[in-house]
Formats: sequence, structure tokens, C-alpha cells
Amino acid sequence: MADQDDFDTGLSTVELATELTVAWLSNSNNRVNADDAPSFLQRMHDTVLGLSSNKAAGPTQEYIPAMSVRKSLASRNHIISMIDGEPYKTLRRHLATNGMTPDEYRTRYGLKADYPMVAPAYSESRSAMAKTIGLGRKPGQTIAAKGDAKPTRKGKAAETND
Repeated sequence: MADQDDFDTGLSTVELATELTVAWLSNSNNRVNADDAPSFLQRMHDTVLGLSSNKAAGPTQEYIPAMSVRKSLASRNHIISMIDGEPYKTLRRHLATNGMTPDEYRTRYGLKADYPMVAPAYSESRSAMAKTIGLGRKPGQTIAAKGDAKPTRKGKAAETND
């Protein structure tokens, strides 16, 4: 009996369809004739049955990677996508065009949380470029002064040493 199947809510399909119908009919914005209520209830019940059967029958799709994890990370200059087998310096834009986030990508192919999204050589070159233009330093600080800078104490302790 399909009508007696329990959902996560603990209600049968008939009870769930009835509650949904009552909620819809009790909305003051809906103007429904009393003769239309039984047909609406029947359509609601058919819809709930259809959704419950799709829920049980919908197996998760198995994704087959284009290559192994080891091969995808073999080069320092690029990472090979598991989706299409093409090399990329960074996977973020490629994943976005395929409608995925990095976490979804890692989950889909069973990758570890630390699987990189950027090729090591590309990451190093971007880091070196950022350092040459001065990112990561405090304003007014030069590159030589950053390494030689030692904290100095100002105040009463500095005055007493003089």
C-alpha cells in the first residue's frame, strides 16, 4: 500500500496531501470553490506519491574521473581536471563554468580536503609577484627595513637608560 508509506515526517501520503491541501485552502489569498477541493486533494496526493517514488528511485550518479589523482597532480605547472582531463593553472574558474564549488568537486571525486586548486608553480609565481609589489607589508615599511626591524620600547623605560 503506497498510501501507508511513512516519510521523514512520520505521515502517510494521504495525511501529508491532506495537510498540504488544508494549508493551501486556508490561505486567504486563494479563492476556491468548494467543488474544486476534492480534485485539488487528488492532484496533491498524486504529486506527493510521485515525489516519494522519485526520492526512493533516484540513485546517485557515479562520476568517473578522467584520470587518477596522482596523474592530475604530476606536473608543477598545471593541475589536470578530473572532469575533462584538460590542464589548468587554477581550477576555480573551470569549476565555476561547470557549476561546481571546490568542495563539491572534491566530494564528487573523493578527493582529500587539502587537494590543491592552484598549480604549485603558478602559486609561487603569484606569491613572488605580490612580494615585489609590496603586498603584505605595513605602509611605509621598506623591504630591507622589514628584515632589520626590531621592536623598540618607548616611554619611561627608554628615558631611564639614557
